Amino acid sequence: AVLSYFVGCGVSRLARYNVTAEQLSGGGGKVKYFEGTPIPTSVVIVGLLAWAAAQGRIESDLWGGMWQLGPWQLHPLVLVYALSGSLMISKTLHIPKP
Repeated sequence: AVLSYFVGCGVSRLARYNVTAEQLSGGGGKVKYFEGTPIPTSVVIVGLLAWAAAQGRIESDLWGGMWQLGPWQLHPLVLVYALSGSLMISKTLHIPKP
């Protein structure tokens, strides 16, 4: 469910950027800032998971362990995806473009 939310946020962010890019540029042709985090920042999560795997921290050895919620298992590290997705669709977070 969390990963579906993350993908939905990414799609929503791309759609919103395409619709609002002209408005955000102020008529100057170039957008001066990102509204929400850009999708490529998600590579940080990939790096984090690669680092965990390199240290042998997989399955129940992941940071935060594993929580049993009824018939489901939750690795708290998955919540990083929820945070990243929420930051992607944030309307108040402005990140200057280089």
